[in-house]
Amino acid sequence: MAKATTLKEALNKWEEKNGEKANEAKEVKLYGLIPPIEKMDNSLNALGLCEKLSLATNAIEKIANLNALKNLKILSLSRNNIKSLVGLESVGDTLVELWISYNLVDKLKGISSLHKLKVLYMSNNLVKEWAEFVRLADLPSLVDLVFNGNPLQEKHATEGSWMDEASKRLPNLKKLDGIPIIKEVDE
Repeated sequence: MAKATTLKEALNKWEEKNGEKANEAKEVKLYGLIPPIEKMDNSLNALGLCEKLSLATNAIEKIANLNALKNLKILSLSRNNIKSLVGLESVGDTLVELWISYNLVDKLKGISSLHKLKVLYMSNNLVKEWAEFVRLADLPSLVDLVFNGNPLQEKHATEGSWMDEASKRLPNLKKLDGIPIIKEVDE
């Protein structure tokens, strides 16, 4: 099997292709590499000005080394092998969108550090318990959540109670699984 692409190699290829220095870029897309990236290493330190980073469709197992990304607003880690959201703390004051669908996340520990998160796309993960889902209530700015394809959602969607239960537990949501939430106004 081919050895993984390192982040340093991926950034070098990105610079050649885009004719731009990674350390000056606001948006960097390193998705779907062959062979894939397996580790978020300290090469990410070069991306201090980056606002949008995509590492989707790789083989990353652990979120790490985001400390230098002081301007990061959008992070896409969809279609990897990530099991935990731990490692996002250093971008908690800047990140407004997290795309983490099609991973192996079953617990939402670490999510509460994302104080400004507005959009969370985490469909097709492994979250089974309301106790984990309720951790999202610690994110008062979260208004758009895609959660379909998780065992918790699938179970309650079959029962017909998903939208009502989820929107009760997250009263600030405006959109759930792509559907606007319409709340009755008390008179």
